[in-house]
Amino acid sequence: MRSPLRPVAGFVCAGALAVSGCSAAAESTAPAARSLGYAPYVSATEAAGTDAAGAPETYNLAFVISGGGGCVPKWDGTEGIADSAVKSRISALKKDGATVRVSFGGASGKELGATCDSVPELAAAYAQALDAAGSAQADFDIEGDELSDSASVALRSRALARLQKERPDLEVSFTLPVMPSGLDADGIALLESANTYDVRVATVNLMTMNYGESYDGDMGDYALASAKSAHTQLKKVFALSDAEAWQGMALTSMIGVNDVDNETFTLSDAAQVRTFAEEKRIAWVSMWSAFRDRQCAGGRSSRSGAATDCSGVPQSSGAFARKFTG
Repeated sequence: MRSPLRPVAGFVCAGALAVSGCSAAAESTAPAARSLGYAPYVSATEAAGTDAAGAPETYNLAFVISGGGGCVPKWDGTEGIADSAVKSRISALKKDGATVRVSFGGASGKELGATCDSVPELAAAYAQALDAAGSAQADFDIEGDELSDSASVALRSRALARLQKERPDLEVSFTLPVMPSGLDADGIALLESANTYDVRVATVNLMTMNYGESYDGDMGDYALASAKSAHTQLKKVFALSDAEAWQGMALTSMIGVNDVDNETFTLSDAAQVRTFAEEKRIAWVSMWSAFRDRQCAGGRSSRSGAATDCSGVPQSSGAFARKFTG
């Protein structure tokens, strides 16, 4: 009934959250893949020298949002969805066998669910972006006011259910903010909406970052605490076993200096998250972002605040990617 995002050899399952590991089946003779998937967020419009660090299996293309406030999908809200430069960039990302996942939404601009007026219109806008990227993987980074907008949440769920009927191989992930205490009520409501409208959810990707001023401790520990709290919630929302809930989870960290004072995610934190994710058989890990995976010019430190194009911590280029992939 549900097709897993990252199938584990010898297992098949069913359930609202598309995970692997439910019941034993014939063992596969295929060679074992890397135990933990790695899927960094990259710019869809601009290449970075660190894009390929860690040999990603999938690239999360950031971001498709509404162009001009209407139901018109555009990269970063400015570039046409069929822009030739973006198409060339996507081809380059795929050339070594990686896939691309189109990420809709993000912290800036308007996600299409908040600007399209109907289910057919919204489904068509999503389909247009996916076709332009040659992708069957859709990520929905829903945060801020749009996470609490119940009307757009319901419209998006209905559009995704429609689109998955038209495209049975379409994999849907939701990227949601999290705290060490877990997902908030709005995040849970979004997942319950997906359940209500029979959306097949491949993964719930937790944004383990920007917790708030009250959190000034170890970011690696906070990431693990957030995952453990959300794990309990996913079990309940999707009626999953322990293993299924872990395998339906992904983790995304903001590397280096975060947007909140006193929050810095270090290289040792990345190694800690990788070890935990491997132990729990989490679907994949990611980071915001590949284009930040380098040291700032002049060795700019954490005191300078979060930068858009570098991590703000001492590192070699691509070091976080290598920590996440071992």
